[in-house]
Amino acid sequence: MRRFLLSSVSAFLLMTSSALANDALFQAIDDDYAYLEELYLDLHRNPELSYQEQQTMGRVAGELRNLGFEVTENVGGFGLVGVIRNGEGPTVMIRTDLDALPLEEATGLPYASRIKAINQAGDEVFVMHACGHDIHMAAFVGTARRLVEMKDNWRGTLVMIGQPAEERGGGARAMLEDGLFERFPKPDYNIAFHDWSGNPAGSIGYTKGPAFANVDSVDIVVHGIGGHGAYPQFTKDPVMLAAQIVVDLQTLVSRTISPLDPGVVTVGSIHGGTKHNIISDEVKLQLTVRSYTDEVRKTLLDGIKRIAVNQGRAAGLSEDLLPEVSVAEDEYTPSVYNDPALADRVAEAMRAAGVANIIKEIPPVMGGEDFSRYGRTEDNIPGFIFWVGAVNPEEYAATVAAGGSFPSLHSPFFAPDPEPTIKTGVRAITVAALELFEKAE
Repeated sequence: MRRFLLSSVSAFLLMTSSALANDALFQAIDDDYAYLEELYLDLHRNPELSYQEQQTMGRVAGELRNLGFEVTENVGGFGLVGVIRNGEGPTVMIRTDLDALPLEEATGLPYASRIKAINQAGDEVFVMHACGHDIHMAAFVGTARRLVEMKDNWRGTLVMIGQPAEERGGGARAMLEDGLFERFPKPDYNIAFHDWSGNPAGSIGYTKGPAFANVDSVDIVVHGIGGHGAYPQFTKDPVMLAAQIVVDLQTLVSRTISPLDPGVVTVGSIHGGTKHNIISDEVKLQLTVRSYTDEVRKTLLDGIKRIAVNQGRAAGLSEDLLPEVSVAEDEYTPSVYNDPALADRVAEAMRAAGVANIIKEIPPVMGGEDFSRYGRTEDNIPGFIFWVGAVNPEEYAATVAAGGSFPSLHSPFFAPDPEPTIKTGVRAITVAALELFEKAE
């Protein structure tokens, strides 16, 4: 009985000590918010397009350098790596993304972006953080500040990376090809989060196993023989042929892959012709193709080419005029696989610490995230990326009650609620890192 009482007292003291530690951590995050808010507003007002993130890289690098990190800039383009070695223990990598989108902000916020930039095509476009990467960066810096402050509580190596060009699907690959895992400590775990426009701020959602999709961009050039719209018998109409291809592509998901395997083939753009009474000689299609497995991806991509080319043959085109199908390999984003054991471990640590009001499993999505590449090296490093709700809780409750919806990620109206979203992000990533590091003796 005495041994039982002693063990119960020890467990109670351990729980009490842990609760007090979490209270102190969360209070420190609250106290630090004014600093992080200033950083967030500056980042939001000054977004940069993919492959142009030089100023953003410099700002985030400066934050890490001031905290004592060994910082290397221009990794894989405008990427950055910060390293702190804090004794023997695991190496944990935390990622944020740096880039913004070519959108004109329509939120009406007093700190809305008014920035314009020249895109890769040479056009002037507005730029906006419509995917919340500014939220990610602010929480990333907040996490770095907390982990440096708490160095006496953990042992290991912390690697923090700012990744460029996530929106274009090329940044992670560029950093890896520039020696991310050779020039810098190779992680034992990779972790990250993404804000989410469909859940209230203060909540966390996560998925075990496949979490984000393979994403492919496919271009189809449909050739034809042009002529007068009044005399179609003398032409090979590429508009009609393109329409047939678009319809037939929809059979790929419904008839060539298992109903249990997700897949999406969307024709997002179709352009051809110049005038009402002219049959053109060319139509261009742009597709986005989504899947989870490599096998389904291959089936869909092979099927697109088969349908396009053989529809051309059925239309009577000569071999030199058959439709051309090309896959933009430089924009391919492989699917994200969240290591189930790592996901369970981190989610349980977040629950135990009281990181958020809601922490629950959610279904996977067909969106893309090149965070996946960090776990697809030959080392198969376990990775985990989760969602942090970004909608003002009161607005969320009112909108749900009214049967409404919220501006999605990539919408010019997307406006996350900064304070609870950033605070929850810092709490979650900090607790995750502390869980994965060795505990200090």
